[in-house]
Amino acid sequence: MNHTGTVALETSRLLLRRFTETDAEAAYANWTSDLQVTEFLRWPVHDSVEVTRTILGEWIRCYRQHDFYQWAIVLKGADQGPIGTISVVDQDERLNSVHIGYCIGSSWWHQGITSEAFGRIIPFLFDEVSVNRIESQHDPDNRNSGKVMARCGLTYEGTLRQADFSNRGIVDAAVYSLLAREYRAGRG
Repeated sequence: MNHTGTVALETSRLLLRRFTETDAEAAYANWTSDLQVTEFLRWPVHDSVEVTRTILGEWIRCYRQHDFYQWAIVLKGADQGPIGTISVVDQDERLNSVHIGYCIGSSWWHQGITSEAFGRIIPFLFDEVSVNRIESQHDPDNRNSGKVMARCGLTYEGTLRQADFSNRGIVDAAVYSLLAREYRAGRG
């Protein structure tokens, strides 16, 4: 892969950018303190803005690494700071493969924002980073997450039984992927 690190990306409604230290209060208010957001995730709801500030500090330090990809999702023209995040949560250099994770505050669910953010990082990862495979997964009970993946052109591959964990315990994992050749064929 040709790593570039987290670079700013835009869509018509969104700015995907690096987090800054001043984002902690907005991140806490908008999603890290939201029990609805964390139900299907691996990390617990943050019980204080200090927890969020610590996590953001770790991400900010990681921006020095060219293989670190963690974007703040920000609505253009709005003065509410980041409303969520999308990132490469795992990668395999041998396979040129990346695994995408995302979350967004429940106040912004069902507005196409997560699909728009995911749809923007797909061409970046294929065209700039030269990945061969983009994958993601969700708990089958979190159907809306699967809808995001399907809207972005990922193909459902199957469900791995009891293959993941979340705040709900051990759960199944519905796996989706998009290959570089499929992406390029779709653009033709």
